[in-house]
Amino acid sequence: MTTAGTPRNQSSDNSPEDFEYTADPRWKQAIAEYPDYASAQAAVDRLADAGFPVERVAIVGLDVRVVEQVLGRLTSAKAALRGAAAGAWFGLLIGLLFGLFAPSFGWLAIVAISVVSGAVWGAVLYLLAHLATGGRRDFDSVQTLQASRYEVQVEAPFAAEAARLLAGKPARPTD
Repeated sequence: MTTAGTPRNQSSDNSPEDFEYTADPRWKQAIAEYPDYASAQAAVDRLADAGFPVERVAIVGLDVRVVEQVLGRLTSAKAALRGAAAGAWFGLLIGLLFGLFAPSFGWLAIVAISVVSGAVWGAVLYLLAHLATGGRRDFDSVQTLQASRYEVQVEAPFAAEAARLLAGKPARPTD
């Protein structure tokens, strides 16, 4: 009988190759912990270099938090400019697709009209979206996830071998 926290089918007569891949976290054991992602990645890279089946490994960020870095004030002009740029790219894509079917040099006019039209519509739509917020979010920002530490976890039947391969060699990221 097994408990909820222990892996199933861990009899001593099975080799690690007898186990199928599973994403079930109860099958994973933490074999190392690192303060940053680059170090955890370097440890997994060392396992890969040693021929370890890295599809059995997971890097898990713990104590995750959302950090929103404010980049600056978002004005109506900046919103319209951002919309014009996005619309111009979309217009370029559409213009190139339609331009494929244009005779001789007519494709250039199609692309130019599409880019200009996309820029105008993008500016208008982004500006309207910005004005619709009513000043509740007049800043530009980027959100990221940050973890305080990272565990290298390995499926239970493979954990001892992975720990042996990492033993005595601290993981250092290579730049």
